[in-house]
Amino acid sequence: MPSPVTWFELTGTDTAALRTFYADLFGWEITPVDGMDYGIVTAGDGGIGGGITAGDSAATVVYLQVDDIQATLDRVEQAGGKTVVPVTVIPDMVTFAQFADPEGNVVGLTAS
Repeated sequence: MPSPVTWFELTGTDTAALRTFYADLFGWEITPVDGMDYGIVTAGDGGIGGGITAGDSAATVVYLQVDDIQATLDRVEQAGGKTVVPVTVIPDMVTFAQFADPEGNVVGLTAS
């Protein structure tokens, strides 16, 4: 079964400025998450959701929905990629991981 893109994250050093930029430019609703430097993006009808988060540099990550995150990471490693963030559980929110493809592009995984 194909794995759909279900989430995106935009990362930068000034998340307040990023949130303002995207909210003003595209009319996105961005809701801060208590206790985290993270804002949940609601992009409107037909758009996938996403997040704006803090990091050392600018980056964009798309998340693919898969049946088994660890099995997918195992296949990534066998195909020449590498795990960047192992399977991580944020209680009552999400289970995710990230990998880098052979060119260094980072892609996220979430469970279906």
